[in-house]
Amino acid sequence: MGPLQGFRILEFAGIGPGPFCAMVLADLGAEVIRIDRKAGPPGDRRDFTGRGRRSIALDLKSPHAIAAVLRLVEGADALLEGFRPGVTERLGLGPDACLGRNPRLVYGRMTGWGQDGPLAQSAGHDMNYIALTGALWAIGRPGERPVPPLNLVGDYGGGGMLLAMGLLAGLLSAQRTGQGQVVDAAMVDGAALLMAPIYAMKARGRWGNQRGSNMLDGASPWYDTYECADGRWLSVGPIEPQFFALMCDKLGLDSNRFPDRMEPASWPALKAELTAIFLTRTRDDWAALFEGTDACVAPVLDMEEAPAHPHNAARGTFLARDGVVQPAPAPRFSRTPAEPGAPAALRGEHTEAVLRDAGFTTAEITALRDAAAI
Repeated sequence: MGPLQGFRILEFAGIGPGPFCAMVLADLGAEVIRIDRKAGPPGDRRDFTGRGRRSIALDLKSPHAIAAVLRLVEGADALLEGFRPGVTERLGLGPDACLGRNPRLVYGRMTGWGQDGPLAQSAGHDMNYIALTGALWAIGRPGERPVPPLNLVGDYGGGGMLLAMGLLAGLLSAQRTGQGQVVDAAMVDGAALLMAPIYAMKARGRWGNQRGSNMLDGASPWYDTYECADGRWLSVGPIEPQFFALMCDKLGLDSNRFPDRMEPASWPALKAELTAIFLTRTRDDWAALFEGTDACVAPVLDMEEAPAHPHNAARGTFLARDGVVQPAPAPRFSRTPAEPGAPAALRGEHTEAVLRDAGFTTAEITALRDAAAI
């Protein structure tokens, strides 16, 4: 089901943000066909970012395969690829070729540096892209090196999710105008966009140029993590005064003692006091005390604990399939609920079925096989 039911999207197999984008679109109901390289890896059913789509395996060095892809393009609403700039053009599958066959096509391009600019042809990874935006610099403790936030900011938030949004916007435009277009989604652009609120604080003089000295980077005592008696951790984030007062009340503190709590000069003393208090009880003791209140305190769960938390369990935030836990589709829709598709396809698992659905005859499929194009 899902709100994107009826849309057909082609995905050139890749790594990182491209498959993540395709997973999101498939979760939301789009029919996504992954074009794998004929000699690529076999695939893995446990690859959650590969769920929900069929796979066709082609030799993209074969002109027969290129012709087959262009026929698939004719029946597609969108396409997404994550090659370096110019690769699909050299294959004969660039935007001009594809839009020439299907003027309504939305052609999504996922790169680290973008389709142009001095670094466009350079290799890189998430950490490199976010390094140029200020995001990596801003994460970490004072006097210590920057801390990579996994690869969530560049690859997935600033990359795959941004491309998914761009494709959806392009599809809306194509429905209204009858014309497709190219979506140039770059991780460096997306990571910079995610930093808009932080740059806004900097512009207003509320963000200093020293890592670990600001309200949201762990410097303030009421936006940080604290170790507990059992060596586990709490997240503590009561920014607003009423939430801070409630936390203090739960801790047996008088919040009126901290009239200048927004002043950075007051932070070290309050942080030391909170550090000592939270070390007196276990994480789960504190979690039980605060859960369900507005104190903005929550336990820091590991990846084994998170799916079992009562809130996550009640909402179905995670799902189990064949005994393996994975995140569930999001967001939620009232009329067309998103559902996880089938487990990740193996390379070329649906080649013949996809071709038949696209109108290829038995003789044409045999010819492709004889030409070693599939």
